[in-house]
Amino acid sequence: MTDRNRPPPAYQEFAASMLASTDYRVLTLAERGLLYSLRLECWVNHRMPADPAKLARVLGFDAAEVAAALPNIMPFFDESDDVLTCPELEDYRAHLDERRARQSEGGKRGAARTNADRKPAPRKALKVAASTPTGKPQARRESLVQHSTVQNSTGQQNPVQQGKAFAPAADEWLADYERASNGR
Repeated sequence: MTDRNRPPPAYQEFAASMLASTDYRVLTLAERGLLYSLRLECWVNHRMPADPAKLARVLGFDAAEVAAALPNIMPFFDESDDVLTCPELEDYRAHLDERRARQSEGGKRGAARTNADRKPAPRKALKVAASTPTGKPQARRESLVQHSTVQNSTGQQNPVQQGKAFAPAADEWLADYERASNGR
């Protein structure tokens, strides 16, 4: 995929169309060379100097040869404000830009349709009942304390085993837990 801001790297040209053109067929070898040099330059730079001396300097050709060949290749170019442009290539460039814009708009419309058809992801409901366990507790606190036979090294039961280590907050939590387990 090419960068969106990058100009098209090439233009399409049908050889048969150019070879069928009478304007092309009557050109000399030097004129055909100048024609294609100018077309390539116009594709990359959009325009070239119309003054034969400046054009020869830009192209790196002999000024006298450019001056002699230039009048015969002018049917392929427009001259305006001392610059040469190739209308055929500019039309093709506009066609590519228009196609790119249509593709972009089509992509945006397609994305909008796709995104409109998508259901939003369900949000997690913050329900107290959904966050509390639904199973019954395996044993109650009293039964855990009563069935405990673990003694410390002095032979006495520790406070946890006697049921005294449960803080009031733990008792409240356990009561809430039991109510939720019983479906109340």
